[in-house]
Amino acid sequence: MTTKRHSGYSLQTRVAQALSYVEPRTQGLVPPTYSSTTYLRDADNEYRSGLIYSRDDNPTYDVVESVLADIEEGEQALLFSSGMAAAVAVFQALKPGDHVLAPQVMYWALRNWLLGFAQEWGLQIELVDMTNLAAIEQALKPGETKLVWLETPGNPLWTISDIAAISELAHGVGAKVAVDSTCATPVLSRPITYGADIVMHSATKYLNGHSDVIAGVLVCKQSDEFWQRIGQVRRQAGAVLSPTDSNQLLRGMRTLELRVRQSSESALWLAQKLSKVSAVAEVLYPGLPTFAGHKIAQQQMQGGFGGMLSIRLSDGVSKAIQVAANTQLWKRATSLGGVESLIEHRASIEGSGSPVPNDLLRLSVGIECRDELLDDLLQAMESKNR
Repeated sequence: MTTKRHSGYSLQTRVAQALSYVEPRTQGLVPPTYSSTTYLRDADNEYRSGLIYSRDDNPTYDVVESVLADIEEGEQALLFSSGMAAAVAVFQALKPGDHVLAPQVMYWALRNWLLGFAQEWGLQIELVDMTNLAAIEQALKPGETKLVWLETPGNPLWTISDIAAISELAHGVGAKVAVDSTCATPVLSRPITYGADIVMHSATKYLNGHSDVIAGVLVCKQSDEFWQRIGQVRRQAGAVLSPTDSNQLLRGMRTLELRVRQSSESALWLAQKLSKVSAVAEVLYPGLPTFAGHKIAQQQMQGGFGGMLSIRLSDGVSKAIQVAANTQLWKRATSLGGVESLIEHRASIEGSGSPVPNDLLRLSVGIECRDELLDDLLQAMESKNR
């Protein structure tokens, strides 16, 4: 394998060329897929190839992980079988009794896991408003808090957390900081440069970008003891990606910069337009100057504010569900970050206990014509129930 780091080149070039990858035997520009699950042991029972069993040692991962570590400006990356597998591995590397701070507004599946399995296993989970530095400082317990988990922008209200300020507070009490940066992507924000220790992505979303791969990734600032424990969790739990999906992920990543830029530009334009529509009570988008986290987003997101926004409908929950039912271009489906635009009534998905207002629709802006996306929303707002 030949992968070279070219720090002088842009992220767009580095990811498009997979760090100038060239397969040494054939000079191919696309990495091979290694489907073997096991590897030959030497005659003296050693493994001089360094490869033992594919659950942890598949060379298909090498190029993908190298690209991810490079564009996040981290030391190492690990691929996982899903975003949830990646996130959960961080918490499983902790020890029973450890105190953890997590956001009040975050990805619902992980929030449920933390308040269920994680607490039953013995972690002390405390949900905090991660936009309130005073509240965070008060919640931190010196010697007890081992991890602060951030999600910024926070799904689906798109709250913004100050990564640099929170990292300084957390490190002051000996805690690690992990950031779910799925919706920001490395194109717009690189949390490690602001002080985070670990970055997590649901690679299913923007990294792959084509709604055909389930994957997750973690990137570390440095390969320390805690990172080694995370690696052991992946190895022993078998939470690994298939070789085929790994290469499919890399293929999607090659257009990452183009897709994210397009989605971000369209999302900002749509947010501005929808803010002037009477049927819309509120637009939640970090790129709007009126948004509560706008100034911090400007500091830690370069070149755009992401392709995700939410709208609250003036006529409440029934109108929100009606609009989602009447769209034609926007597809009613659970996910985000693909080339196609998706719309979802999140309160219906999350159920009781959700902090999401029931008049809210979450929009994942794809790469379609933005005028047509706007027209589709407007006609859906004007349409009666089907």
